[in-house]
Formats: sequence, C-alpha cells, structure tokens
Amino acid sequence: MGQYASFTDHASIEEQVKNLADEELLDFWEETQQLAKLLDQDEQLDLEYNPEYERVILQELQYRTCYKGQF
Repeated sequence: MGQYASFTDHASIEEQVKNLADEELLDFWEETQQLAKLLDQDEQLDLEYNPEYERVILQELQYRTCYKGQF
C-alpha cells in the first residue's frame, strides 16, 4: 500500500504524488475515497475532507495515462 510522506516534509503534495509508483498512486486515491466516505457517514466529527488531494491524484493519473499513450 502506498505511503504518503509526513506533513513535516517540505515537498508539496504534487511533488510527492509524482514520486509514487502507479500502484501506490492508485492505493492513495482509494484511501482518499474511503476517508471521504467515512467522514460523510460520521457527521459528528469536526474533521473536513480536503478534496485537493483527490484533484492532485486524479490530475497525475490523467497525466500518466496521456504520457503513456504517446509512446
């Protein structure tokens, strides 16, 4: 399963996502989806899901898909 670098790392989420292998990136995306569902189900928590992670992951997946198609 993919591991996201700690928040103390100075690299941006975009840079960290680019360094993940394809399988790790897909695992990370799946984990964000599961987290979003859990947070939606439990409205009592004062935690908010940040859709920025999802946007960055999907953007990287789209880039990789297009890049692979060029060769």
